[in-house]
Parts: sequence; C-alpha cells; structure tokens
Amino acid sequence: MQLASTLDLAAAAPLSAALRAQRGKPIELDVSAVERLGGLCLQVLVAAQRTWQADGVPFTLVNPSQPFADAVRLMAADELTASEIIR
Repeated sequence: MQLASTLDLAAAAPLSAALRAQRGKPIELDVSAVERLGGLCLQVLVAAQRTWQADGVPFTLVNPSQPFADAVRLMAADELTASEIIR
C-alpha cells in the first residue's frame, strides 16, 4: 500500500479507514513518497502497528523517505523504527 506524500490532519481519517480495511492481513506500507508526516497520522500508524502486533500479523514499512524517517525520529516513535517494522 503506497502512502500519500502529505500525511496531515486531512489524511488521518482516510488512512485509518484504509488500514482498518486491511486488518488481519499482513501489510506492507510504502512510505517512499511521504514528504510531510503530521502527528495525527503518526498516531494512526503507531496504533496500526500495535494492532497488527497484537493480532500476530506482519506490519512493515518499506522505502522510508528522509522526511518520513526524520519525522518519526523527531516525534520519538521508536516502535516505528524497529528493524522488523521498517526496512
């Protein structure tokens, strides 16, 4: 699943809905196009990662753009930087 370049307040609800539709299935999120990651979308991603982990289903972020990686680091979302989640 390719994520949009701008993950801001307006993108949070659609992102959440798209992820909920995939619950229970292994998911790979391509974050290569992300240029802006807001706090609410980061919360959606962290919640999804925790849900997939609790369900015992793979959750992977691939091809992180530099802005995505910087935003995750700046907002201290350590669970999204674990080596088994992001590659």
